[in-house]
Amino acid sequence: MPSMIFVNLPIADLAASMAYYKALGFDHNPDFTDETAACIVISDTIFVMVLTHEKFKEFARLPISDAKKETQALYALSRDSREAVDAIAEAGLKAGGKEVRDAQDMGFMYSRAVADIDGHVWEYVWMDMSGMPTE
Repeated sequence: MPSMIFVNLPIADLAASMAYYKALGFDHNPDFTDETAACIVISDTIFVMVLTHEKFKEFARLPISDAKKETQALYALSRDSREAVDAIAEAGLKAGGKEVRDAQDMGFMYSRAVADIDGHVWEYVWMDMSGMPTE
């Protein structure tokens, strides 16, 4: 069985977060969704648990930082093409996200970074390893 990853994010408004990720094309798993949390399905092995602050505090004892003011982490998610990177980034912006830096184009790799409505930064990236410089 392949390993799975669950990224747990504290969020301010569960319904708004679910709508944001739905606008990016992701569904949720109702078996792991209630009034305090939702399981956003990215793929068969990648999930984002959006948790109200109260729910998040049940798992993390340290204070919740404000992702709009401090960098918590950068979450990178690969896409199949440059166009797919642009499509998901644009969907995020349309749904209320904010672009946090200019697109990066290194030829063999292209990425854009968009903060979701709670400030969590998602880097969408496409890579063509055959075009990666050898030196």
